Amino acid sequence: MRTTTHDTQTTTIHRAVLVSLITDEVKRSGIDPYYSLEELVQLAETADVDVLTTMTQSRDTRDPKWFIGKGKVQELRAVMDELGANTAIFDQDLSGAQVRNLEETLDAKIIDRTQLILDIFAQRAKTREGIIQVELAQLSYLLPRLSGHGKNLSRLGGGIGTRGPGESKLETDRRHIRNRITDLKRQLKEVVRHRTLHRERRKKNGVIQVALVGYTNAGKSTLLRELTAADVYVENQLFATLDPTSRNWRLSNGKEIVLTDTVGFIQNLPHDLVAAFRATLEEVNEADLILHVVDASSQMREDQMSVVNDILQQLGAGSKQEIILYNKRDLCSEEGLQLLHQDRTHMLISALDKQDLERVTLAVQEQLVGKTVTYCIPEERGDLIALVYRIGEVLEQDHDEDGVYLRVRLDKVESEVQGHKLASYVIHR
Repeated sequence: MRTTTHDTQTTTIHRAVLVSLITDEVKRSGIDPYYSLEELVQLAETADVDVLTTMTQSRDTRDPKWFIGKGKVQELRAVMDELGANTAIFDQDLSGAQVRNLEETLDAKIIDRTQLILDIFAQRAKTREGIIQVELAQLSYLLPRLSGHGKNLSRLGGGIGTRGPGESKLETDRRHIRNRITDLKRQLKEVVRHRTLHRERRKKNGVIQVALVGYTNAGKSTLLRELTAADVYVENQLFATLDPTSRNWRLSNGKEIVLTDTVGFIQNLPHDLVAAFRATLEEVNEADLILHVVDASSQMREDQMSVVNDILQQLGAGSKQEIILYNKRDLCSEEGLQLLHQDRTHMLISALDKQDLERVTLAVQEQLVGKTVTYCIPEERGDLIALVYRIGEVLEQDHDEDGVYLRVRLDKVESEVQGHKLASYVIHR
């Protein structure tokens, strides 16, 4: 086991063999196990793990004691000894007993896919809300498995699988953990209350909200940065963005809306994580329009889109108005491009191309624009005239003895919120 020392802090270098078990259950799920294993490699590298090699085993069902077959465990031990590995990462979830048995036999740290994802989230969380959500998800996941993680936590110190709550909390008894979960839920409830107040304030002020959603590493943060000139973290790795980021975005007609980048989705996203992040993800429910960003260059783009759509359905946002943005067209093969359906709500773009960004801006503007109406408002009702200018784009203005005539292209959202105040002033010319 190799370590590096920085001042007084020692960091373990995790050298890992990645393992996937392909059962009949996995085959029935529709998930490509080999693509999932490739994704696990990316996840491990994102968590600063030195990936040495991968192994797979096919069998009808998982072994209740070892997860993989006992013979495969011995093969894994030999490979790890030969390569000098100190960690084994499994692409499926393990029980506490399986972790304990594998740890004792392999004399190594044992991590499963969910733990790995939770650890990456623990690295990425910066806001108070994000930190609370990650710790809540980690403790909820570890509580039923606590008996299998005692030695595991003390074996290699900090690092993957132990970031966030920390070893001392995870090694205490279940009652302490449950109390901590209760406390975290209370804290999160208070954070959610503040978020709800901000959300209601935005709605009351008629602020239009657009949400960026998509599979992890599809290019959402890059799109946010280029559309809004936002100073946001952009990196070619999974879950580069965790905490939602909102920025003002000025459309071509001068209208300013709010564009929000959300956490990327992934197949087999841990249930505890979805539950803990529900308050954050529900920002999508409040959006007036969804921009679904897809990595057009990915061979698994259809599967990735299905994952995103399934999670949107879980959140109750499956029927939201959306525009599909097939991003990274510059990395897409000609054959791949020909398979893409394109129209006003399915666009092939590069987030780094200014002309494509202009097309996206116009498409969003078109989706948010409602019908064109004409109002006749008495001259003394300056408040209503000002309201007209707020809820749409005034195309023509005229005056006569009856008042001020205003022909307006309405914003769908704002006119729905405040347009009822002007209903009696609509005329047909």
